[in-house]
Amino acid sequence: MAIQSWCWLEVLVHPFPKNYENAWTLAGPVLRSGVGLHSGLEAEVRLLPHDHAGFYVSRRHREEDPILLRPTHVRDSQLCTTLELGNYSLATVEHLLAALAGCGLTHVHIEVSGSEIPLLDGSALGWVEAIEEVGITQAGITNQTSLVLQGPLFFSRGNSVIVATPAESFSLLGMIDFPQEAIGRQVLALELTPEKFVTEIAPARTFGFLDQLEQLQKSGLIKGGTLENALVCDGAQWVNPPLRFPDEPVRHKLLDLIGDLALVGFPRAQVLVYKGSHGLHADLANGLFKNCSSH
Repeated sequence: MAIQSWCWLEVLVHPFPKNYENAWTLAGPVLRSGVGLHSGLEAEVRLLPHDHAGFYVSRRHREEDPILLRPTHVRDSQLCTTLELGNYSLATVEHLLAALAGCGLTHVHIEVSGSEIPLLDGSALGWVEAIEEVGITQAGITNQTSLVLQGPLFFSRGNSVIVATPAESFSLLGMIDFPQEAIGRQVLALELTPEKFVTEIAPARTFGFLDQLEQLQKSGLIKGGTLENALVCDGAQWVNPPLRFPDEPVRHKLLDLIGDLALVGFPRAQVLVYKGSHGLHADLANGLFKNCSSH
């Protein structure tokens, strides 16, 4: 049960599809702006309908062809997902991509200014609201091809593990284990649908630790982080409660996973992740890209 009331989310659920079986695009353009988590700089994102399947990125006010996003664009970066797109890079894309794919969109053109996607409130809700503002409509094709996993995939980094096994639908099982008493061990399992994404995953905010803030800032990170766009844990307590869910951290970890898998699409698979990271998610996304067939 959520600690805060999220009944208003029922208003947002109605415009979205019931599942991920068809192809959808935006009914019109929508603009959002804000500060990047790590750069601390203002940036704008304009989301537009698109005729072709996938998520495409281009820079605003430039004469250039949009780039179709693939898992191969991901490069290793600390605390976020960064894409290398020819002669420029784009950081902290995971919450936006999670909102697009989680809400069921399959054909979208993303125009960006700046080198980082705005953090908004640290969750995916701002992007969900932007999508709801303009609505969605069926894309040119009536059926979206499904990614079918041919066999199990396993990846690990240190003591972190991610596994995908063939299944009839896309489901997630996330597990985290932190020494901080306020978080501890958390587990969440769900069969993902657009409704469940909007109500159970999208509101979960990014989080960090009070004793790490100074070092991260010295490393040139989280310049745009505030108590308004990130939860901060101080051992046994939260610096800026209340939480939106008692297990908001594991929900946010699944939000990140959904955003990272949006680069390849949601497979017919059960994905289990223990102590996930963006690098580990990228390993799975590349594995799915190479080992899934379309049906």
